[in-house]
Parts: sequence; structure tokens; C-alpha cells
Amino acid sequence: MTGTVQSSTAQPGTLTIRPGTDADLPTLARIMSEVQPAHPWTPETLAHELRVLREHPKRPHYTDWIAEQDGEAVAVASVLQFPGMFHPERYHAELMVRPTARGQGVGTRLAAVLEEHLRARGAQEVLAGAYEDQPEALAFLTRRGFTEAMRFFDNVLDLDTFDAAAWAGQGALPDGVRLVTLAALEQELGQEAARRAYHAGFAEAREDVPRTGEATPLTFEDFQKRFEGPTMFPEGIQLAVTAEGEVVGLSELWRAEGNPARLNTGLTGTRRAWRRRGLALALKLAALRVAREEGAKEVWTGNATTNAPMLALNDRLGFRPRPAFVEFKWGGV
Repeated sequence: MTGTVQSSTAQPGTLTIRPGTDADLPTLARIMSEVQPAHPWTPETLAHELRVLREHPKRPHYTDWIAEQDGEAVAVASVLQFPGMFHPERYHAELMVRPTARGQGVGTRLAAVLEEHLRARGAQEVLAGAYEDQPEALAFLTRRGFTEAMRFFDNVLDLDTFDAAAWAGQGALPDGVRLVTLAALEQELGQEAARRAYHAGFAEAREDVPRTGEATPLTFEDFQKRFEGPTMFPEGIQLAVTAEGEVVGLSELWRAEGNPARLNTGLTGTRRAWRRRGLALALKLAALRVAREEGAKEVWTGNATTNAPMLALNDRLGFRPRPAFVEFKWGGV
């Protein structure tokens, strides 16, 4: 979960703020989905993500709160340490207020709770954010001393308008490389061998993905937990594999829980020695063929606005950017 702020500044009515529990996951999922409908959550997905956090060897911190007005949940907030970019003094903050509860000071009260908690933990860096078409949320962060660090586009491809015929014959692979899905590779090599090859390619490719801090090394044991999530789609994971069995490129599709018409792109990347040889295009085209076969109507992906090569490729394929998520930072480590 990335840091998010949706808030307001007027005085509230009767408001109570309490720590959340696992029993509140349906409430968190409902409010998070209401505030950011483009990125909905389910209790099952939240439960999986929390279990991954709690079992991670870095022991990242996580806590959340529920704001209730006259007994009704109107806002949620959380503080966590993201395992993929871990530093013991870096935290991510989320704060989301339902649209019907804005303008009543709920966000201000919750922000005070978050700030007190972060001070008590000795936080030296806090990351949070909002979308660029949410000026009140951006101003809320700015007033609290946050400054912009990076922007990330949602890029969306409408498969009804994607001209597959225009790409016929393109996306050839280099000699000695074949395209195979993760599901097929598991059948060929066995599950563990296939996943270890996938992990090796993934771990190197992700190191160069733009982010606001250094990537934490990804162990195979932690990587394995990805396969336990409710949106895992092995047939949608395209791998470029050499004759020696090395995964040198990949493009991932994940299911969008509760929306069979949408697929989400995970990582698309190649190992450093294999870049600028057409692998990304071949992998993306293969993934889009799978998406069409699955009956999906849209494919979503996220890209840092500084990732010019991937943005250019997605633009060629017909992906179109939505408002960018603006990540803000306070302090530094």
C-alpha cells in the first residue's frame, strides 16, 4: 500500500478515533475503495498483504486507526514500513476520508494521531501522497511540510480499441530465447525450479525500477508469498527464457479482484545484459494476447513519470495516462 492522503480541515461533530483490528479489514477495504475507486481493495487482499508484512524478516511496522462519527466509520489511517523499500526510520502514511465526511475536520484529527505516533517511533522520513487531481489533499500535505518526491501514472489500455493486427509480425525474440508462461514453465521444470528462475530474473529487473528509495533485496522465501495472493495469475506471467533456462525478461498480468473485465500489469522488465533487444515489446504483446483471450476489456499499468523508455513503449501500444499519483516526502534517511 502506498501512502495516500484524502482529507479536510473544518471542525468535526462527535468523532472517535480508535486503533483498528483485523476484524476491521472489511471496513478498511470499503473506505479505501470508496476513496480511490480506480484501485479497489477487498478484505481478502488486505489480509494477504498484512500477513506478508507480519511475516517479513525485516519485521516492518504496521498500525491503523478507524475514525467513527456517531458510530459510523468515516475514515481510516495507517502507518507502515514498506518491505520493498525498507529502512528502519522510513515510514509510509495513509489517510482516507469518505467523501460524505469531508469538510468536518476528520482528516485533521486523524493526521494529529499519525503525527504523534510517528514522533514516538522516531521517524526520520515519511512518505505519503495523493493524486494530482486532488488539490485539497496535495495542499494538506504541503501545509505539513511534505514536498513532492516523484510522480506515477496509471496507464490504461482499452482492449476494444487495441489494433492487434497492426502489431502482427512484430515483437520477435532474440535468437536462443523463447517465450513461455510461468504456468507452462512450472509444468516443464517443476514448481520450485521454475519459480527460482522467475525470481532470479524478477529480482534483478526490479532493482532498476524508479522509486523514492533504494530497493530492499528480495529473498526467494519472501517472493514465494506472491503466489498465495488472491490475484495471482500464473498463465498471465510471460517469461523470456534462454536455452539454459535463465529468465532474462518478464511481464506480469494480475487479476483485478471483483472485476473480470480488468487485468493489472505487475513488473515488466529485463535483466541488464538483455536490454535494448526488443524483449519488453515481445513480452508486452504476448501479455496483451492473453488479456484478449481472457475477455478483459482493460489492462492497467503504473509507471513513474521518469521512466521514459517504458512510458514510450506503453504509449506506442495505446496505453493512455490517467492523473498521476504524487508521492510526497517529509524528512529523509
